[in-house]
Amino acid sequence: MIMDIVTRIDFAGLTDSLAHAHAEGRGFLYEHEVYDFLSSLGAETPPRCALISRGTLPSDAQIMTIPGDRAVLKIVSPTILHKTEVGGVRIVAKEPNKVRSAVRRMFYEIPENYALWIERNEDAAPEEYRGLAGAALVAAISQDIKGVLQVQFMPPDSSAFGNELIVGLRRTREFGTIISAGLGGTDTEIYAERFRKGQAIVAASVEMTDGEQFFELFKKTISYRKLAGLTRGQRRVVTDEQIIECFSSFIKVGRHFSPMNPDAPYVIDELEINPFAFTDYLMVPLDGLCKFSLPGELPLINRAIDKIRYITKPRNIGIIGVSSTRLNFGRTIMNSILDAGYDKNEVFVIKPGIEAIGGVRCVADLKSLPGALDLFIVAVDAAQVPELVDEILEAGNVHSVMLIPGGMGETDDSKDRAIELAAKIKAAHKAGTGPVFLGGNCMGVISHPGNYDSWFIPESKLPKSHGKRYAPVALISQSGAFMVTRMAQCPEIEPAYLISMGNQNDLTLGDMVHYFKDKDDVKVIAIYAEGFNDLDGLAFCRAVRCAVLAGKDVIVYKAGRTPEGKKATAGHTASLAGDYMVCESCVRQAGAIVARNFTEFDGLVMLAQRLNGKVVRGNRLGAISSAGFETVGMADSIQSDDFDMRLATISHETVAKLKRILTQKGIDSLVNVRNPLDINPGSDDEILCVAARAFCEDPGVDAVVLSILPMTPALTINLENQGAVEGGRSIVTMLEKLVRETDTLLVCSVNAGKYYDGFIRRLEAADIAVFKSADTAVSALSQYIEGRLNATRIRVDAGV
Repeated sequence: MIMDIVTRIDFAGLTDSLAHAHAEGRGFLYEHEVYDFLSSLGAETPPRCALISRGTLPSDAQIMTIPGDRAVLKIVSPTILHKTEVGGVRIVAKEPNKVRSAVRRMFYEIPENYALWIERNEDAAPEEYRGLAGAALVAAISQDIKGVLQVQFMPPDSSAFGNELIVGLRRTREFGTIISAGLGGTDTEIYAERFRKGQAIVAASVEMTDGEQFFELFKKTISYRKLAGLTRGQRRVVTDEQIIECFSSFIKVGRHFSPMNPDAPYVIDELEINPFAFTDYLMVPLDGLCKFSLPGELPLINRAIDKIRYITKPRNIGIIGVSSTRLNFGRTIMNSILDAGYDKNEVFVIKPGIEAIGGVRCVADLKSLPGALDLFIVAVDAAQVPELVDEILEAGNVHSVMLIPGGMGETDDSKDRAIELAAKIKAAHKAGTGPVFLGGNCMGVISHPGNYDSWFIPESKLPKSHGKRYAPVALISQSGAFMVTRMAQCPEIEPAYLISMGNQNDLTLGDMVHYFKDKDDVKVIAIYAEGFNDLDGLAFCRAVRCAVLAGKDVIVYKAGRTPEGKKATAGHTASLAGDYMVCESCVRQAGAIVARNFTEFDGLVMLAQRLNGKVVRGNRLGAISSAGFETVGMADSIQSDDFDMRLATISHETVAKLKRILTQKGIDSLVNVRNPLDINPGSDDEILCVAARAFCEDPGVDAVVLSILPMTPALTINLENQGAVEGGRSIVTMLEKLVRETDTLLVCSVNAGKYYDGFIRRLEAADIAVFKSADTAVSALSQYIEGRLNATRIRVDAGV
């Protein structure tokens, strides 16, 4: 039935509606035209209506043609969007004289009301009314009024809170067209601000969802619970099938009139019905707006993403901007490359008049190189970059370029330079020539598989890890400082690749995730994002979805969650920070796990690094600690807006195993065997590990958090040995064995401050995920599990 509704969409009729308005020089539809537009969708029941044009009065017959015993009268003006606030909606008895009287009053009263509103809200005034006041403003408003719309009065089944629905399409710069739905009515904005995340409004990309999938998202809202009669005192007013039909139609139309559709005759910028009311199981639109525009230029589809391999694993490297006399950025970068063990014979410095710097061969220019250059690192002043790019494009022997300098779009003064640079690069890509460019304002790249480090951070500032074990993680960040601080605070993460994106003057976040999505040496992709280029948010989400389908974990931190945060990103890396709610929704639906803060990001990356190969069966948690306050804290941490864990019910077999070891150790009378398990400070290494193993082997337990308090007397850990106990019965050795043998997720907590950092490092070396507080461990693990379960649902839906 849903497919029948969708195939009944009259796209020719929809296009005609937009074409008619466009022929009149309009980029919007009037309300009665929106109802005609909805009629062509095939999934709604628009009310009967008739336009009473300005300067005319309707006849008795015209008034009585509209069904019902009451008439709804609405002002029609291109500038008055919030009609209710200025008295632009009135309900009167459907008697010809009363209707005509109300219409006359509206033509005179509403311009005066709107003029008063504008004087109180000058910042919200339409552009055409700026600078007007008094009689001139009232006259201008009156002149713009096209008429009054008489609409059929259709009384709703219920006027209770939550019985109105908003459904809309909106064109976004980063993600293309999105669909949103939730609590409708005049207080929609307040609901969205005041209710918990995902309770009032939900959103998704029309390119990455369908009606049924979006309905599953919508079912989590208060709006659905109200409409479906699932709250006290409510009754169902609409069927699930009707809602799905509505969503399916909107999504289909959103895709057709999309900036991503090369055949779109027009692009819908906004289509909003607020609200839908419900009468006798009919979805009735009571108000609507539609804005549209002509399609623009599509983004370049065939991007040279494969050339990123020259950045991650270059066979040779060239640098410009290296000083022969001082330790400038270029010289520091060259030293970092050599210190990482990169072959000096495959490094070239572009510097005329000098044979070598620090033992590295110099050449006069790019054309003097002995062959093609995989990676060219630019460490000169930003003002020199546009001319240098011309040289690079003309030489034609460079595969990839790393632009280190700032001043490439992150400030107002440098925006023109960034536009000039982007135009040159884009022209080359369109012609199928030229290298890919990373940056500008790029801090560099560390590639352990590529055996090089181009960060301009010397080892005297940050210890390097060349030659050490690294994890199958790609850390991609718009902020170089974000990566530096992560490595300083969490050296145990040690990604295989650390890539600073900078301003995305060419290569984007979407490009980079697309590149790593099917790379065998990367199991986890972690991203710090401040903003996306035009439509790259959608490309990013599509790449995330592909990575998730390939079995990878994707962790995302998106900066700019608050208005203040959004403003702060603007001057950092030339980011274009968009609507956070839309971004978070789209990225989650693509399959990524979204971190809410830096600490959460670190914890999620550490978990993904160690648990990616484990199977996540469900969300049943087992919690163990020898401190009562921690068991309470863990139980308190299993639910939030982003996840919903539950405490597992342990089996009789598990209870028996635990009682047996406790009896053997003589502390059975001190412990109540249950979950969460407060195991008593008298428990030694063996008891903790037996308890952890018993929980892990319980088929009713999907994940275990074991909190270890090194200060308890019975444990062999102390300040001196930091867990390095001889023999095979130390807690580190036993837990290392358990982690290797179990498929259940196991995470540890060591709440002991800096005194036992050595013990924590031993656990981490054993490939065990460790947190410094039990509640943080449970919260991070719960969020990780929620993300993994979401990824599993995506794979199942895709048939993977």
